[in-house]
Amino acid sequence: MEPSSLLLDTHALIWWAISDRRLSKKVKRLIEAQETQVFVSAANAWEIATKVRLGKLIWNPSESMESYCRNQGFELLPISCAHAERAGSWPQDHGDPFDRMLAAQSDKEHIPIATSDHHIELFGVEVVW
Repeated sequence: MEPSSLLLDTHALIWWAISDRRLSKKVKRLIEAQETQVFVSAANAWEIATKVRLGKLIWNPSESMESYCRNQGFELLPISCAHAERAGSWPQDHGDPFDRMLAAQSDKEHIPIATSDHHIELFGVEVVW
């Protein structure tokens, strides 16, 4: 059964924005489906801004990331204290704070996460790819 909602990992959001062929056909189809509620986390914006600052990524569409996401029809998912507590409390050996936060949001909000990163499966969340 196809999920009715989807949380995009940062690489999935970037690949969607630039029409990269690395985005799986399944995720692309789900994003395009009007019945799928697509979520983008504040953690995605944080990670993208960090990578731009470090010179590891260029994100320069004609609008802010928030505006881009809203114009795509994506829902913005803020980071709550419950998300932060979950991300910080997991004993799993996964040091990426962005992945930990996205997994925590996926877990707390019961939203599958669209990612090609199999390390996120360590958190026991539903992964779609």
